[in-house]
Amino acid sequence: MSSVVANLVEIRDLHFSYGKRSILSGLQMDFPRGKVVAVMGGSGSGKTTVLRLIGGQIRPQRGHVKVQGQVVHKLNTAGLYLLRRKMGMLFQHGALFTDLTVYENVAFPLREHTDLSEELIRNLVLMKLHAVGLRNAAKLKPGEISGGMARRVALARSIALDPELIMYDEPFAGLDPISMGVTANLIRNLNTALGSTTVLVSHDVKECFAIADYVYFLSQGKIVAHGTPDEMMVSTDPYVKQFVNAEADGPVPFHYPGKSLADDLGLGVQV
Repeated sequence: MSSVVANLVEIRDLHFSYGKRSILSGLQMDFPRGKVVAVMGGSGSGKTTVLRLIGGQIRPQRGHVKVQGQVVHKLNTAGLYLLRRKMGMLFQHGALFTDLTVYENVAFPLREHTDLSEELIRNLVLMKLHAVGLRNAAKLKPGEISGGMARRVALARSIALDPELIMYDEPFAGLDPISMGVTANLIRNLNTALGSTTVLVSHDVKECFAIADYVYFLSQGKIVAHGTPDEMMVSTDPYVKQFVNAEADGPVPFHYPGKSLADDLGLGVQV
């Protein structure tokens, strides 16, 4: 019998770019089974690109992503779909089907990927909605519930198939403080209940540090620091200190890298 690898997801020497624009460079990351791992960084640091590479939506130029010991970009279409069957994804804005009810949204992956009877699907959907506190909203449309509730419906849909890997893309974006706390607790509790591995992409320090077992910090496509939340809180790394303490001044640039305004306006010094 083959032994079970300790890390559900492994990323090694990963390089990805759009044309000549480098997005990720030399990533080395481990996502152990049963753990919540946060990938943090400012906007444009490459966080969501990591999720897309894990899910096989895009392919690296160098290096690889392994999920369950399989190199994702080497899988054929059938193999990739089979692997995705074991993944759950919470998109940044929920991505619910607006014309379907809450119930139908959560039932969708069960109908697409299983041959279960409607009775069993009903029981599973109600159980998932109950887990996120929205069983009694099953008949409502996404437009009839709040943004925080819609995010929880999307969370219920992402766990409909009891995935081994759950990926969250900015799950706290746009939520009020209470909804953020509720969502953070749900992510942690569902990870424990399902025994799954969670990849949490976010820039919200408080919520991530409260539930994550390990944290990677990305800046300009590279890992600049990593460790437990407690280690990151006392880190002397300039980038981590700037990010954790929300400081305006530090190594994270405000302007997108490139030519200066003076150059663009033709005001460069003539020699």
